[in-house]
Amino acid sequence: MIALSGLNHMKYSVKIMLFVLCVSVTVLAGCEQQDGEPRDSLPEPQQEVRLDYWTPFSGGDNLFMTQMVDQFNKEHQGIQVVQRNSRLDDYYSRLRTAILSGNAPDVAVIHASSLPQFVQNGYIEELTEPARQVGLSWDQFGQAVRKSTEFNGKPYAVPLDTHALVMYYNKSYLKQAGVLDAGGKPVIAPGTQGFTAFLKKIKQNVPADVAPLTQPSTRIDSVWLWWSLYNQIQGGGVFFNPEGTKAIIDNKAAETALHYVNDLYRTGLVPAGINDAFKQFYDGKAAVFITGMWATGALEHVEELDFGVVPLPTLYDKPASWGDSHTLALPARHEISEAKRDASMIFTRWMIDHGAKWSEAGHVPSRTSVLQEASFQELKYRSDYAAAANTVAYWPKHTKQWALVELMIRQFEKMIYAQQTPEETLQKAVKLINLELLK
Repeated sequence: MIALSGLNHMKYSVKIMLFVLCVSVTVLAGCEQQDGEPRDSLPEPQQEVRLDYWTPFSGGDNLFMTQMVDQFNKEHQGIQVVQRNSRLDDYYSRLRTAILSGNAPDVAVIHASSLPQFVQNGYIEELTEPARQVGLSWDQFGQAVRKSTEFNGKPYAVPLDTHALVMYYNKSYLKQAGVLDAGGKPVIAPGTQGFTAFLKKIKQNVPADVAPLTQPSTRIDSVWLWWSLYNQIQGGGVFFNPEGTKAIIDNKAAETALHYVNDLYRTGLVPAGINDAFKQFYDGKAAVFITGMWATGALEHVEELDFGVVPLPTLYDKPASWGDSHTLALPARHEISEAKRDASMIFTRWMIDHGAKWSEAGHVPSRTSVLQEASFQELKYRSDYAAAANTVAYWPKHTKQWALVELMIRQFEKMIYAQQTPEETLQKAVKLINLELLK
């Protein structure tokens, strides 16, 4: 699908380079073995290589990423990474324009859900050979996150993390309501009835100005929650027909999940008119908050907030929660030196090897062995929800998925403001999505 940007035309030189690397044991502490085991260390370029690195992070995420880039630069005199951070709102349009105009960065962060359009259009490199050159083994990643970066069985990006919906809770309010156990975990009976009873008991026992569950009345949060619950239902989680040409989310399982989401708002368990749910929980005005695990890095610095976090409760047949992954990709460039490509992959491998540092932002590292490292285990909260990475419900791999989700958001907002029923919401969403698919 995507050319290897000159690698296929340099097989002989690559073989010579590998031979030299493998015999130069004084330069390399270890070399990749035939069984695919990663090298213990990597060679530095003979001349300094400058890498342009684009990221779409904001808030705490960007702080941690900048610290990682600074650390890499200190440890690698032969490679210097220059990070350029942009707002997510226009990040992908800027990245596509840069690639088309020949001004692409050397490495770019791309969400797994945004990879399909980059792969289909030939905007990023296929990474089988570049990864092999630096001893990066794909077996070190969990199955779900690894598959999120594969197309037709080939890898097009290196997963950096998994970030999924989790449930934050204010321990003081849960204790006050009698739904906190001795270990500081929520006491929730099984199923939707159990979760509803849990929230009702909180509502009955906390101040009137405290939300039992805070969720925005607008934006994408209700869509994430619906997608999570829809995937928890046996036989649910189907978005398109087998051909990927029509949306089929107006089905019984999807309606069941959406009815429950709507009931949370309709019954006041999620108060109406919430604009900034994060701030409400941050300020101690909410007992429960369902959002992405990226909130951990910010919430843990609020000294007066005694909170906990667990995976999204399983309300139906099996655990599942919406999630995505930040991945590291190499934008397609027709003229790039082998030294720069190797340096890009050395940087990429270093990033996933240092996943414990990135997890300080709240994400779950992609490399499974990092989860066992003391530097990760010693972090508070992360181990409480790390297992959520194994049951992530990614969006389907479709080139228009982001645009389709935007259409759904508008319809979900109308439902939340009582302008239409859950059935009407899904029917209208399907109609709009199918019209978009015809374009």
